[in-house]
Amino acid sequence: MTEILLVDDNPADIELTRDTLQGTSPPCEIHSAKDGVEAMAFLRHRAEFTNEAMPNLMFLDLNMPRKDGRAVLAEVKADPRLRTIPIVIFTASRAFLDISKSYELGANCYVTKPATLPEFMAAVKSIEQFWLTAASLPRAEEA
Repeated sequence: MTEILLVDDNPADIELTRDTLQGTSPPCEIHSAKDGVEAMAFLRHRAEFTNEAMPNLMFLDLNMPRKDGRAVLAEVKADPRLRTIPIVIFTASRAFLDISKSYELGANCYVTKPATLPEFMAAVKSIEQFWLTAASLPRAEEA
């Protein structure tokens, strides 16, 4: 089963992304974190996340409280245990500097969140079609 981690401080965006990804084939388990601090706790199996599976794919917002997406991206891509997780930046920012810096830090993809509901859902479906169907994701070795 594909494990996906959604990292976003907007609960409505988390729920809409989760709802759009439900029923994917192959099926996926969707986890969420409300900010970068919680995302890093999830990835490092700390606090309430000690038994969570490592995600095969991450959706990451840039502008969040406590620890923003840029800091999370830099930390994940600097960690040999985590750096192979593909990270899709999924954010409202269209700023050239955010796009450029995200790729410099190792983002695998940058998608700007559309303003309308149908376009938002279409963007998530496009990410799903590529990353869950066409691409091969890293997986934990099976015992």
